[in-house]
Amino acid sequence: MKVYKFEAFTNVIEKNIREGIFKPGHKLPSVRDLKEQYQTSISTIQQGYEYLVACGLVESVPKSGYYVSNRPDLSDQQVKARHRPVVRDAIFKHHLGLTTSLKEGRQFSEFNVAAPGDLLIPQKLLLRTMQQVIREQGASLLRYYPSNGSPALKENIIKKAAVHQTILNPDELLITDGALQALYIALSAVCSPGDVIAVESPCVFSVLEVIRVLQLRVIEVPVDPYAGFDIDFLKKACRTNAIKAVIVTPNFHNPTGILMTDEQKLALLSVAHQHHVALIENDVYGDLYFHGQRPSAIKRFDDSGLVLSYASYAKTLAPGIRVGWLSAGKFMQRAEQIRFALGSTVSPLYQETASRLLAGNSYDRHVRSFRMQLAKNAHQAINLLSAYFPEKASIFTPSGGYNIWVKMPDDTDMVYFYDQCGKIGVRFTPGYTFSFSGAYDKYFRLVFADRFSSKRTEALRLAGQRAQ
Repeated sequence: MKVYKFEAFTNVIEKNIREGIFKPGHKLPSVRDLKEQYQTSISTIQQGYEYLVACGLVESVPKSGYYVSNRPDLSDQQVKARHRPVVRDAIFKHHLGLTTSLKEGRQFSEFNVAAPGDLLIPQKLLLRTMQQVIREQGASLLRYYPSNGSPALKENIIKKAAVHQTILNPDELLITDGALQALYIALSAVCSPGDVIAVESPCVFSVLEVIRVLQLRVIEVPVDPYAGFDIDFLKKACRTNAIKAVIVTPNFHNPTGILMTDEQKLALLSVAHQHHVALIENDVYGDLYFHGQRPSAIKRFDDSGLVLSYASYAKTLAPGIRVGWLSAGKFMQRAEQIRFALGSTVSPLYQETASRLLAGNSYDRHVRSFRMQLAKNAHQAINLLSAYFPEKASIFTPSGGYNIWVKMPDDTDMVYFYDQCGKIGVRFTPGYTFSFSGAYDKYFRLVFADRFSSKRTEALRLAGQRAQ
């Protein structure tokens, strides 16, 4: 059973509450005091207190701190039932809540959700295309489609990739329910529980969750916001570890927004060939470049079958369009079996809609306009951060995608900062969600995939004031 870092102090507090040493209403040590006492991160202390709140033992009082609950739940039976499962669920739900949209209304200005805002989704185009598909294909959309996906859709994906000199083999292509399922299939096809993989650090929470669920061991490879993915670090790791796979986002990495050069991509591929390591490439942001031409996928340079490349249309069209794809290379046989085991095929309506958009020039027209808006949003967000946030904050300029990575000054109290942001209705994604190690406590990610209304502009100004 996994032991969590925060148990070092939560076990003590829980014991004192249950033995009556800490009475109802007793004020508990501050996050900062416990951080110093136990020499751990602020996020670890926060997670521990969230666990105690979830158990009904502790209450959080805004602007005051944490107190023993006025009616602590001391039931041994309930404690036994909750103790382990609730810890795992509490942490997952907390991190998930930091990366997804709120449901209770629009009172928040959300800069934490990596999805296009409502005003940037091509609603008319999508709905019109869906209606055409329904009229023309009718009841056929209610039947099972091929488990690997619509042949017409795969053909259109292959044609689009060929425009950018990437050759996809139709016999190695799977249609998936979004990019995350594609990653799950790729990792499952390559690895078994307990295997070692290498992953970018920082790395988006959803990828870390797939790794955790598959029970894989991880080596985190640093991604410098200026130099990029540390290939020399990976070389050393491959020499001393039996690494089965590497997961990378070479085009507009989430959260830093950096772009690998073709030379870096070739060097990374060379390491994979030398050590016979599967290279799992996330290219979901590849179409969202701000300048010049679309960057190459690593898949373009591979003739060994070691590269598994995947993407989806959730980032470029709409998050509800659950159509992704995986080019599985030499791992296709196993990937195909796993895809089938995950259930029925992706919605025929979504597949046919995406296929029709790709077959014509509608998708390209939309993405061209979308890219221009994203570039404008990125520029505006950087100007607002530069104007209102602390002078010593580091703001890393992306060259495409959705994300800006921000490092706050070392003396910033991030717990206070996020608390103040919550009070004024602003949400960022905390840096500690991007690593198993909690190495990015002083960072946060800002997503600029929505138009900057006066409300969102004012929200960033107020957040910057609270950070001073």
